Amino acid sequence: MRLLAFSDLHRDLNQAAKLVELSADADVVVGAGDFASVHEGLEEAITALSAISKPTVLVPGNNETLDALEQASAAWPAATVLHGASAEIGGETFFGLGAGIPTTPWSWSFDLDESEAEQALAGLPDGAVLVVHSPPKGHCDESGNGMHLGSSSIVAAIERTAPKLVVCGHIHEAWGCSSTIGSTEVCNLGPEGRFFEIE
Repeated sequence: MRLLAFSDLHRDLNQAAKLVELSADADVVVGAGDFASVHEGLEEAITALSAISKPTVLVPGNNETLDALEQASAAWPAATVLHGASAEIGGETFFGLGAGIPTTPWSWSFDLDESEAEQALAGLPDGAVLVVHSPPKGHCDESGNGMHLGSSSIVAAIERTAPKLVVCGHIHEAWGCSSTIGSTEVCNLGPEGRFFEIE
């Protein structure tokens, strides 16, 4: 399975058009959150992406809510929104969890605290492809001032279930970063789009 994954589009409609073109070479597309910017521009971004006909997994970022993403993508037949849930696509299990984890300092942000995230990740099956908006703590989560802003609950879930792949976003300064937890590759994506082979 060839996967095209991206995060943090933040209303960039030109980049959305490029992702639509790239999707022709993918079996499955993953959008790891933040299609909007501070809850603005979500519908336009999703409408631009909805030209993607390949099966697509979306998780809400902290810049949009679950309800808003589900509504915006309702007319996109190929899209499945996952938040604390899994879906089987082409014989692979995808599990998604969106939001900012842990809680961000912004009052407008869609966030989960570590306890809420731990509960939401309880159903993560072994060997899935894990799509999270927020990175695991200590992996692809370093901010510009050197702080590690990721989630300890996500680390624990990865250690427990050994996903085939973990893709995330959220921390812009870490776009393009790769790391490993055990045998699992962790990648902070960014909006450019990145291909992965899932076996």
